[in-house]
Amino acid sequence: MTIKTIIVDDEQPARDELSYLLSCHDDIEIVGEADSASRAILLIKKLQPDLVFLDIQMPGKNGFQVISELMEMEKQPFFIFATAYDQYAIKAFEENALDYIMKPFSDERIALGLDRVRKLMETQEVSFRNELETLLGKVGARQEPIRISVEEKGRMHLLAPDDIVFCIYKDKRIMVHTRSARFSLYGIATMDKLEKHLEAASFFRTHRVSLVNLNHIKEFSPWFNGKYNLVMDDKDGTEIIVSRNRAKGFKTRLGI
Repeated sequence: MTIKTIIVDDEQPARDELSYLLSCHDDIEIVGEADSASRAILLIKKLQPDLVFLDIQMPGKNGFQVISELMEMEKQPFFIFATAYDQYAIKAFEENALDYIMKPFSDERIALGLDRVRKLMETQEVSFRNELETLLGKVGARQEPIRISVEEKGRMHLLAPDDIVFCIYKDKRIMVHTRSARFSLYGIATMDKLEKHLEAASFFRTHRVSLVNLNHIKEFSPWFNGKYNLVMDDKDGTEIIVSRNRAKGFKTRLGI
């Protein structure tokens, strides 16, 4: 397994030293170098590396700002901070850095950081294979029709997922909204269980209290603090917020 690596440091001697030490590891492929934060951001987005050795103190933006601007990447690389200043250590790990090595570099310390990367990459590969096998199993399995039981004035109805615009938890119960009506959900007690029941359909959990049918979104737009505002196609044009924590998953589901 080759680990595609980018080195980011504003000092050429530091890049050369790190490049030389990494050349001793057969599975490391250095695909690029950058001498500033802005160049690093462009290079990382273009080359999609597995690993980035990232200096913290650079002219203009620092290493922490580099990670911040790359948070929306679908496949984020592993970051190892490389710096001469140990006061940044706690901040480095708060920013999801995998490791933190001090200058001048040592073979042993770099080898330890690379071992961590290898183990995590192997874990991700196993996880990906398991997810793929599960997906293929679902595709090959016989799918029973999905129905949702709802109640209205003491009578029960069965709704197909395509008829549901969104579901929302309110006043200690789950309400199911179609384009022209709303019903109380029957037989499923929590949003987690409802989400699981509808996982084979086109539904997305926008918030802990709301679940929407992606096929019934009329329009959407970015909102403040990284959130999204959805307008559904029911008769009221109901607006529903995608929380910041779920915004990335929402964009992935829509392919944007």
